[in-house]
Amino acid sequence: MRKFFYFFLFPIVLLGQPRLNAIDLLFQKKQFANAEIELQNYLETYPNNLKAIELLGDAYGHQKKWNKAIVQYKQLVEAKPNEANYHYKYGGVLGMKALSVSKIQALTIIGDVKTAFLKAADLDKNHIDTRWALVELYMQLPGILGGSKKKSLHYANQLETLSAVDGYLAKGYIYEYDNEPELAEAYYKKAIQVGGSLTCFNKLVSFYEKNELPGRAIKTIEDAQKKHQRNALHYQIGKVSAEYNVALEKGERCLHVYLNNYSTADGVPKAWAYYRLAQIHKHREDKIAALKYIDLAIAELPKETSFIEEKEKILELD
Repeated sequence: MRKFFYFFLFPIVLLGQPRLNAIDLLFQKKQFANAEIELQNYLETYPNNLKAIELLGDAYGHQKKWNKAIVQYKQLVEAKPNEANYHYKYGGVLGMKALSVSKIQALTIIGDVKTAFLKAADLDKNHIDTRWALVELYMQLPGILGGSKKKSLHYANQLETLSAVDGYLAKGYIYEYDNEPELAEAYYKKAIQVGGSLTCFNKLVSFYEKNELPGRAIKTIEDAQKKHQRNALHYQIGKVSAEYNVALEKGERCLHVYLNNYSTADGVPKAWAYYRLAQIHKHREDKIAALKYIDLAIAELPKETSFIEEKEKILELD
C-alpha cells in the first residue's frame, strides 16, 4: 500500500499571502517540522481554517507522524463530508499507519482505509489517485479481508477510462503483482507508447530488474534517454551494468558521463556513481581501480555501510 502515500498539495488560498508564502517555502525546502510549528501557531488564532488544518496534516504526514495526521484529516472529513480529496488523504494516512504497526493492529484499521477510499471514489468519479489506491489495496489485501484481483481490475478499467496511461500502468502493476510477467510487460510497454514519461519508462525498467533481465533494462533506459535527455539516466545504465555484471564498458562510460555532467538536480550523489565504478572494476578483478573509486565514494559519504562493505569485498581480491 505504499504507493498510495498521497501527494501533499498546498493551494495558495485562505491563509493570507505573506504567511502562506513562508509556509510554502518551508514545504519546498522540506522543512516540515518548521512548517508544523508555523501552522500550529496559525491555528491557535484561526482554529477552523480548513486549509491550515490540511497543511498541518500534510506536515505531519511528511514526518511520518501518522496519528497526528489522522486527527487533522478526520477534522476535514467531518467538516466537509462531501469533499473527495479529504477522504482520500484520510484513507491514505490510515493506510500508512497500518503499515507501521503489527499485523493484528493493522486488521483494525484496514476497514476504515477501504471505507475512506471507496467514499472518495464515489464522491469524485474522476479522482485518479483514489482509484490507484484502490487498485493497490485490493491487490495487496488477503482474500479473507476483501482482497480481490477482480476488484483491482475494476478500478484499473476506471483509470483507463480517465487516463489511458494510468490504466495501462495499473494493469501492469496488477499482472506483475499476480506473477503474470508477459501481461505486465505488455501493459508497461503500452504505457510508454501512449505516455512516454520517465515514470512509464522507469516502471518497465524496474520490472526488468526484478525479473533479472538487465539487457532489456539497459535498452529501455537508452530509449528513455533518446526521448528525455536526462543525465540521471546515464547513472541508471551504470547501476544496472554494475549490479548485474553486464555491458561493463557501456556502464563505465555512462558513469563517467554522469560524473562529468553532474548537478544536484540529477538526484543521485556522485558517491554512488563512484561506488558503481568500483563494482564494475571489481567485476574485472582490477583491484587498484576498484579501490580508487570506492575510496572516492567513502570520502564523500563516509557513513554509508554499502560502501564500507564493498571495500571489504574488494580487499579480498587477489
